Amino acid sequence: MHVESMTHRRAMMNAITLILLIGLWSSNAFAQSGSLADRVVEHHLDNGLTLLMVERHQAPIVSINLTFKVGSVNEHVGITGVAHLYEHMAFKGTKTLGTSDYEAERVLLDELDELDIAILRERKAATPDSEKLKRMQERFAELETQANALAVQNEFGLLYDSHGAVGLNASTSSELTRYIVSLPANRLPLWAAVESDRMRNTVLREFYKEKRVVLEERRLRTDNSPSGRMFEAFASTAFWAHPYRNPVIGWPTDIANLTVTETKAFFKKHYGPNNAVLAIVGDIHPPDIIALIEATFGPIPSQSPPPPVVTEELPQNGERRVNVGYDAEPFVMMGFHKPGVGHPDDDVFDVIDSILSSGRTSRLHKQIVQKKQIAVRVGSFTGFPGNRFSNLLVISAVPRAPHTTAELEAAVYEELDMLKTEPITPRELEKVINNLDAYLVRSLQSNSGLASQLTYFEAIAGDWNYLVEIRDRMAKITQEDIQRVANEYLVKKNRVVATLIKEAKGGTTP
Repeated sequence: MHVESMTHRRAMMNAITLILLIGLWSSNAFAQSGSLADRVVEHHLDNGLTLLMVERHQAPIVSINLTFKVGSVNEHVGITGVAHLYEHMAFKGTKTLGTSDYEAERVLLDELDELDIAILRERKAATPDSEKLKRMQERFAELETQANALAVQNEFGLLYDSHGAVGLNASTSSELTRYIVSLPANRLPLWAAVESDRMRNTVLREFYKEKRVVLEERRLRTDNSPSGRMFEAFASTAFWAHPYRNPVIGWPTDIANLTVTETKAFFKKHYGPNNAVLAIVGDIHPPDIIALIEATFGPIPSQSPPPPVVTEELPQNGERRVNVGYDAEPFVMMGFHKPGVGHPDDDVFDVIDSILSSGRTSRLHKQIVQKKQIAVRVGSFTGFPGNRFSNLLVISAVPRAPHTTAELEAAVYEELDMLKTEPITPRELEKVINNLDAYLVRSLQSNSGLASQLTYFEAIAGDWNYLVEIRDRMAKITQEDIQRVANEYLVKKNRVVATLIKEAKGGTTP
C-alpha cells in the first residue's frame, strides 16, 4: 500500500495519453485479431458499477483492478488524509475476515470510538481536566489492547497468498483509490466473494493503531524528506483554493484527530459501487464474469452520488515563489498552470513535456545537462497533483556544483522561450510518436498494465474509449499549436517556483 507518486503521471498519462495505436494489438499481447476498441467488453450493473473485461488466454491467470473515483480532492480541511487512511483500513478485514470473534470485538470497537470522541472533546475544552483525560486515556489503552487481541493479523493477505495471488496492493492519489491483484483464473470466484464483502462490510479495526502508522509514514516521506517537503510546499503555493493543495497523506493534525465516525461517513459517500470501475483482464470468458460479478457485487446497493468538487482555482495574476530550507543539496521546481484531461491543450502539453525531457536526446537534457553542464539532472512531467482538474506542468532540476538554482532557472526559461518563437522540427514530433508507441507496446503487454489503464481513463476521463481516441487528436497537433500553448501558458505570471535551499542542521544556511 502506498501513496501514488507524482511520477506515475509520466508512466500513466504522458505515455498513454499520447499514443494508442489501435492496430498495435495484433501482436502477441493480443493473440486474437481485433483492435482494443473491439476487444473490451463493457457491462454496467444496475447499482452503477462499471465492469470492463478483456480476454487474453496466453496463461491461466487474470489481473484485476478495482478503482474508486475518490482521493484527496474529495476531502476538506479537518479530514485531509482520510482517503489514504481508509485504503489502509480496507486491508484490516470485514465482519468475517480479520477477526476471531466479531461480536465481542464490535462491542469493544464501539466503546473505543465513543471514548475517542470524548477524549478529543476534552482536549479541546477551554480548560481541559488533566486528571479526567488521564483516566480516559488509560481506559482507552485497555480497550484498544482487548480489541486488538481479537484481530487476526493480515488474514486478508494470507488468504490471497494461499490461493496463488501476487501483486496484492493498493494506492491512493489525489483523485483515485485503487486495489489490484493478479491470481489464477480459477480463483476469481474467491476474489469476487472477498472483494464484494470488503465493499459492503469493511470493519475499521485497529483504526487508532493505523493512524499512528500513517503519521509515521508521513514523518518518513514528508517531514524527514527534502523532496516530500518540496512537493507539499509547491502544491500549497500553486493551489490557493482547489483541494489539490492538500497532501494525499493528509496534514498531521487532521490525521491525528480523524474519528471513526468521520471515516465511516466518508466511506459511505465515496465507496459505493456507483463510484467504482472494475477491470478484469486475462484468461476469462466475459459472459461467465458478468454472471459472477452480478451475483456477488450486484446485491450491493448503490449510494447517493458523491458530492462533486466545485471549487475552481482562480487564474494567477503573478508569479508565486516558495523557499524550503533543509539539510540537503538544493534543487528547484518550476510549475505552470494548465488545463485538465479532456481539454485540447492538455494533449499539446503532453507533446511539450516529451520534447522537453523524454530521453537523453530531449531538449533539456541535451542543452542543460550535456552542453552547458550546469545540471546533474533535469526533467518534466504533467498532471501534478492530478489530471481531472486544471493542474501543472512541472520542470524540476538539480544543479551541478558550483552552479546555482538561479542559473538553472534561467537556462530552463531560455528553452521554454524557444518553444514560443522557433517551430519544433518534424523529426521531434515523429520522435514523440515513435517513443510512445514503443512504450505502450511494452507497458500494455501485461494484463495488469492494461487493467490499470482501462480503469484509469474510465475513472478520470469518464470513458475508457479516451484511449483509442487519443491518437487521432495527437496526429492533429501542429507546430502552431505548440507555439500558441507555450505563449499562453508558459509565462511568468502563470508560474510557480519552489527552491530547496541547503540549510545546515540547526536551521542556518551554510
